[in-house]
Amino acid sequence: MSSPAPRKRTRKPPAARRAEIVAASAAVALADGLECITLRRIADDLGVRPGLIGHYFPSVEELVAEAFGSAARAELDTLLPADRTGTTPTEALGRFFARATGPAYDGVSRLWINARHLSRYHPALRARVGDQEAAWRERLESVIREGVAQGEFRTDDPYVTMIQILVVIDGLGAHANTGTGDRPEAVTRMAQATAEHGLGLAPGTLDPRP
Repeated sequence: MSSPAPRKRTRKPPAARRAEIVAASAAVALADGLECITLRRIADDLGVRPGLIGHYFPSVEELVAEAFGSAARAELDTLLPADRTGTTPTEALGRFFARATGPAYDGVSRLWINARHLSRYHPALRARVGDQEAAWRERLESVIREGVAQGEFRTDDPYVTMIQILVVIDGLGAHANTGTGDRPEAVTRMAQATAEHGLGLAPGTLDPRP
């Protein structure tokens, strides 16, 4: 009886292989934490040798930073897409809060807590955290400015209003590791209430719609 032929490996273009490594690392970051990203763990997940991962990312710190950046950027594009064609600023904010303040967002909140802590010790990750914070600020402020220009929102300082909203979201997300299931409704919708007050909207305007 002959032994089975070894599985033939597919040689991928460098860009595709690098993207595959980053995607696998981002998945580990969201599921288990940035500390669990190692060259061997990602190699095992992809069924390749650790040396291949090291070829693209000689330093695991670089891979950790790239994984966080990829996961955070993907989440931002889901929560608040840059292309909002056919969506009003009010609708865009309503969808943003519906996705960013519920239990489904706890995984991303944990990732941010994890990244901000580790960034104290890893310059590459610290730089990537700063980049993503700036991206989130720019994306949210652009929606607010668009709403002001179209007469949907009223605020004297879109930048300050944006910061107030993100501070509340970050504050709520800071408890993702200790459970968030027993919050009163007034707390769970604190970010919406902050936005409605800061943008001159009636209470409930930014609540989820059926």
